[in-house]
Parts: sequence; structure tokens; C-alpha cells
Amino acid sequence: MSHLVTIKTEIKDMVAVRAACLRLGWAFMEGQKTYAWFGESMGDYPLPDGITVDDLGKCDHAIRVPNARYEIGLVKRGQKFLPVWDFWCSGGLSEKTGNQFAQAYAVERTKAEARKQGRLVTETAMPTGKIKLTISLEGAA
Repeated sequence: MSHLVTIKTEIKDMVAVRAACLRLGWAFMEGQKTYAWFGESMGDYPLPDGITVDDLGKCDHAIRVPNARYEIGLVKRGQKFLPVWDFWCSGGLSEKTGNQFAQAYAVERTKAEARKQGRLVTETAMPTGKIKLTISLEGAA
């Protein structure tokens, strides 16, 4: 079985991808052209927009998640990368994997942009699992 999923976050910044992977304890495999997945589309689950059966397993970069047999593929589409992975239960990835990656990417991308503008960023982990970023409008001291 293969059950592929993508997330809605636009991935454009590879520095933020690397930082998100580091934050999560995952390995960014720059330039890896394939990602591990079930290996065969059973046609029982819709493919992500812009992905064909022939595209499955192919990518421009990959992400390895500890204790998972499958990997996340980053597939270039125009100026952005589409994260794609198989969340079939035996592969060790889930839809939650995408939420974790999207959150980590968004946090790292936001922090980098704020710092580029000379802002001070404070990060607070909330009890709900969300992350609160406070960006000082006064700039970094």
C-alpha cells in the first residue's frame, strides 16, 4: 500500500529546512534523488497535486526521520519544494510527521527573517505543543 501526503506549507528556503531537520533530530539528505517509500502505488489513495505515479520515490532532496523506514522527499516544483512521503503504517511516518516538519520549518524561517531585519526573537514552547515566537520591534541589542 502507498498513502502519500503533502503539507500546505511552501518550502523555499533550504537553510530553514536544514535548521528544521536539526531542530527535530532528523537528517537532511541534500541532493538525494530518491526517498524511501512502499515502492508501489496501489491506486487506493489520491496522489498529491502535481505528483504522478511516475514521480513517486523521486525527489531533489530527502529527509530521514529516526526509527522510520520511509523518508520524506522534497520535490522541486517551480520555485518551491513539495514535501512528499508515504504514511502507510509500516513505514513509520504519519500525517503528524508533516505537522511537525511544517511547524519546525515555519519557526526556523520566521526566526531567520526576523534576525535578518535585526530583530530579537524569543521562542516559548506552549503546553499545547504550539510554539510562540515573540519578535522585538526594537531590534536586537
